[in-house]
Amino acid sequence: MAVKTDIEAVLQSLTLEEKISLLAGANFWETVEVPGKVPSVKTSDGPNGARGADFSGGTPAACFPAASCVAATFDTAAAYKVGEALADETHSKGARCLLAPTVCIHRHPLGGRNFESFSEDPLLAGKLSSQVIQGVQSKGVAATIKHFAANEQETDRFTVNETVSERALREIYLRPFEIAIKEAKPWAVMTAYNHVNGTHCDSNDFLLKQVLRGDWAWDGLVMSDWGGTNSTAAAINSGLDLEMPGPTRLRKPEDVIAAIKAGKTSEAAVEERARRVLKFLDILKVFEDPETPPEQAIDKPEVRSLIRETAGHGAVLLKNDHGILPLSKDKVKGKKIAVLGLAKTALAHGGGSASVNAHYKITPWDALQSALGDSAELSFSPAFHTQRLLSPIAKDDPAVGSVTGLDGKPGWTMEWRNVKTNEAEDTTHGVSESNLLLAPDKGVGKMVAFVGDFTPAESGVHYLGCTGLGSALVHIDEELVFDQGGPCKDAMGFLFGALKEDEFTRDFEAGKTYRICIESNPPSGIKGLELLNDRAAVRLGLQPASAHDRDLTSEAVAAARDADYALIFTGHDPKWETEGQDQASFHLPRAGSQDALVAAVAAVNSNVVVVNSTGVAVALPWLEQVSGLVQAWFGGQECGNAIADVITGAVTPEGNLPFSWPRQIEDAPAHGNFPGEYDAQGQLQVEYKEGVFVGYRHYDRVDASKLRFPFGFGLSYTTFDVGNLSASRTGGGGGDAFALSVDVANTGNLAGGVLVQVYAGPVTPREDCPVKQLVAFQKVRLGAGEKKAGVQLTASARDLGYFDEGRGKWVVPKGKYRFILARSAAEEVGSVEVEVAEELVYAP
Repeated sequence: MAVKTDIEAVLQSLTLEEKISLLAGANFWETVEVPGKVPSVKTSDGPNGARGADFSGGTPAACFPAASCVAATFDTAAAYKVGEALADETHSKGARCLLAPTVCIHRHPLGGRNFESFSEDPLLAGKLSSQVIQGVQSKGVAATIKHFAANEQETDRFTVNETVSERALREIYLRPFEIAIKEAKPWAVMTAYNHVNGTHCDSNDFLLKQVLRGDWAWDGLVMSDWGGTNSTAAAINSGLDLEMPGPTRLRKPEDVIAAIKAGKTSEAAVEERARRVLKFLDILKVFEDPETPPEQAIDKPEVRSLIRETAGHGAVLLKNDHGILPLSKDKVKGKKIAVLGLAKTALAHGGGSASVNAHYKITPWDALQSALGDSAELSFSPAFHTQRLLSPIAKDDPAVGSVTGLDGKPGWTMEWRNVKTNEAEDTTHGVSESNLLLAPDKGVGKMVAFVGDFTPAESGVHYLGCTGLGSALVHIDEELVFDQGGPCKDAMGFLFGALKEDEFTRDFEAGKTYRICIESNPPSGIKGLELLNDRAAVRLGLQPASAHDRDLTSEAVAAARDADYALIFTGHDPKWETEGQDQASFHLPRAGSQDALVAAVAAVNSNVVVVNSTGVAVALPWLEQVSGLVQAWFGGQECGNAIADVITGAVTPEGNLPFSWPRQIEDAPAHGNFPGEYDAQGQLQVEYKEGVFVGYRHYDRVDASKLRFPFGFGLSYTTFDVGNLSASRTGGGGGDAFALSVDVANTGNLAGGVLVQVYAGPVTPREDCPVKQLVAFQKVRLGAGEKKAGVQLTASARDLGYFDEGRGKWVVPKGKYRFILARSAAEEVGSVEVEVAEELVYAP
């Protein structure tokens, strides 16, 4: 039987200094231990896998589909299973707190972190995140819902101020948090970096005191995003329990005590924050079992299957003219298929804290070869250049050359040097590539240098690109060939490999050895991401001109001209779609090469299918020229197998878009108000002028031509009938819900899944309210010819209304409302009217 910890006794046994010490991390991932009194606990990123302690590389882990892919399943049971598996992965990394899920709204298609979040719709985002959280916490791991709140852009994310009405916050941006917090009761909440209405989220009384602790009566731990604590006293007073990461910047005991003496905060506030930390440790049973076990890589067959199934069910069939898909074995027997583009790249995840060192990744090329066997003749061409940065120089790359360190062995020599004397104080040989993401603790305050003898594989012009977080110098045979001229202007871009890096050229002779030295001083004065200060980092990339300037498009077109089918794989790799950067363009990268390739191939082959792997909508200027389009998202480590399952018909597509897909970027509701404008003080200001009219709520009010594909859209290889919608008031007393019933039938020849989606709105639309909003959904799977009568759904009565700022309450005006059964937000198939006889009012 578990022994219950007396939290109050532990708290009272601590000195004031010890209590303060609990309010910040000990290091990058762990909380502080008070020896003999309070054990520590380890946290781990993130939304699509438990990465462990290493930010780059490290212990292999299962890589799950990104949230936008999970959202496209519209499957709450799948989300719960993913949560359970994420909990097991967290345990395998010695952690008990998972920094996930991310539930912020897809406000704009260029949002850099949209892939990591679920949807433009707060109900869908809230319901699926609720299930992930419940799955995670069912196994004793804390889920950390994030980022609270309104973290819908990456541009200047540490300092941007977002002006949002309370109504828009309540109905759109806080709503998924409210649903998940009330239903799933996550044990932790992570604050966002940005300001909301002039105040940083970590010290925002409205968000933390009034809404989270007050209106929602939530009683868990509030932690900051990493480096997202911006004050000492104000954050403590507002309710930020834990500053992460550690060691502390703003909660040193002497600073907090000085703030107490100055009357800026109080011992009672410090004690309450410490109490929350202790309760958090208690619920994780850290007092019972304080051990942090070593990290393990556990590759489970059942997790492989879950990832593959979820990614396959999330894939959305957007176009299928003349039934070009599926390409089954029988259909393609003896045919030639040109496989082009990113088919040999496993686009498993986006960039940043959502990335993991996957156990493995299956590419579409390998999966298609396995699925089709020798029934068809497959050929491959890379087709276009997409690299955002030149690849680092590896110690042995047959296509580029080799590097020998100062010890005469393969690999770079990396030196930590004294900044004043330039003398090496610590040396590591055998470093695999010319890339250092972030200095370890031993390198704090020191210069870093990579030194190696490079022997190129071929003669001629080579392209190079270098960036240092602080400074950056490159010498070749003691000649200075590159000087960055100061610190990096985009620290976040550097950290996540999403820079716009200037390239320069150099002639090399094959077989000749060149001494390369790359040096970088530690940065200082980085605003918003102070945890990078004093930690040197640098990279040098290189590519021979023969590869850099190769005409891949012409080669691909030639291959497609002679093929019966052309499969083109497009998308974003983790350098193009990543935390820390909003999308560079609505068009696929880079420089229009992917769009040009699709158009060129479609001009010579009438059987073109495009498989796109992004977490966001992108421009599709060639859509009318191709026969098929599959949106495959970032499908995790099984992404290739999941794509092959859908392409070959092993899986009948059943995904539906979790966001509206605009025809052009100017059609997005936030266009003109994203990412904002700088004020006279240099702070980025963005006003959410679209208010509650986000996503389909906006498109319902404008010309239908603005949409490429509507929210909830998705095709199948089979056909379904959905109808006979009925609605009745339930919930007893005044009735707080409506019971909905729908009949569903699979009228085709294949088993498959269909999304039952129900919207609601007033019969007489109001100018200041959306025409309709999603109030219920359910995925139903049926065999060929199978019928299911009376599928039951429930809609909250409150969701018929709106948040009245003047009254500070949710209001459902009396009158008539329609429940709308639809195939997508743009295609209604049936409706029923109900009447609310008296105004309904609900507390926030």
